[in-house]
Amino acid sequence: MKELNRRYFLMTSLATVGSRLTQTSGILGSNSRIRVAVVGIRGQGRSHIKEFAGLQHRNVELAALCDIDESILNQRLIEAEAITGKRPQAFTDIRQVLEEKEIDVVSFATPNHWHALGTVWACQAGKDVYVEKPCSHGIWEGRKMVEAARKYGRIVQHGTQIRSSAAIQEGMYKIRQGLIGDVYMARGLCFKWRKSIGKAKEEPIPPGIHYDLWTGPAPSRPFTRNRFHYEWHWQWAYGNGDIGNQGPHQLDLARWGLGVNLPKKIQSMGGHYLFDDDQETPNCQIAIFEYPDEKKLLTFEVRHWITNSEGNSQIGVFIYGSEGYVEISKYNGYRSFLGKNREPGPAQEEGGNHYANFIDAVRSRKPEQLNAEIEDGHISASLAHLANIAYRTGRTLEFNPKQENFPNDEEANQLLKRQYRQPFVVPEKV
Repeated sequence: MKELNRRYFLMTSLATVGSRLTQTSGILGSNSRIRVAVVGIRGQGRSHIKEFAGLQHRNVELAALCDIDESILNQRLIEAEAITGKRPQAFTDIRQVLEEKEIDVVSFATPNHWHALGTVWACQAGKDVYVEKPCSHGIWEGRKMVEAARKYGRIVQHGTQIRSSAAIQEGMYKIRQGLIGDVYMARGLCFKWRKSIGKAKEEPIPPGIHYDLWTGPAPSRPFTRNRFHYEWHWQWAYGNGDIGNQGPHQLDLARWGLGVNLPKKIQSMGGHYLFDDDQETPNCQIAIFEYPDEKKLLTFEVRHWITNSEGNSQIGVFIYGSEGYVEISKYNGYRSFLGKNREPGPAQEEGGNHYANFIDAVRSRKPEQLNAEIEDGHISASLAHLANIAYRTGRTLEFNPKQENFPNDEEANQLLKRQYRQPFVVPEKV
């Protein structure tokens, strides 16, 4: 591993760091090589490796891998070399990646609590970014991601890859053209089988794990297996529950189908049912988002155990109109049902390449070419955060979409932003 000069990050503000990191020109011709680093490669990051490696014909190079787990890192290096014929550079610290002048793109599949900080740092370092859903751990830092992309002229794609599905794009177009009449409501489902995570004891940090780097901006806590690989999803310090895990995909589609942004009123109830374990987030949750000006309603439900399907879906979205409804089952297809008798209407199944769409926009320098530009990502991720804030406060919340805050509600406003652990701080001014 390369040695890192940490003076930039430990002794100066992040704004100063951003100005001292080498800025790339942002000018890439149609034949220029784009060098990609993937950060966080145990789970979804493995898909990032495969997808970017599969774009070699577009002159994309999988140049670097970064992970705080050395055993995972070494395994992925072997896998990447088998795909591309070339071994990527290896890092355990994202800050090393950002100091590499030759890296053009950073792709984040880290735990949620790292998404915003990594993206802001990358934008300051002159890198374009592909960031997994939810793009943020909270609403305030999601807005900072948008500000960083704008200030530094970066191309930032959100990992809601369903937006690149040709079938879903067709379905949304038909909805806009009046296929189901006047749209008034959407419903999202996340019915995923989730077994108990049990109770994990505190233990020494395993060899080869850089746990302080993994913790990053989150509070420092002793190591347990339930605060680490995957189970971090169910701890408030790192994850956002299933409404913030699977949910952003379906919340994004529901919002897209309704043609709305942020709501003005939010309710959410639920709990952690059936199991006595270490999970902090709810495993059953119902959220309602009201858009009084548009006269539209969005609902979302999380279930974790034995349950029925709705239509063909346990993970999906229903968009309702005055003349019918559309069902989107999971990722790459839609069906429509028209009239009082719900006669089958237009339907389609066809995917798309979200990574290729991102690379095309990196070359063109046109954010509008992105299928899931960071502001759309921020708004959709914010729906999950709003639901969780309503759940945690235990009451109906009034929200100001323009100011992105809760008028006259200090308790709820406290949950818009978290306390960051030095030096891993998302700055007030990016």
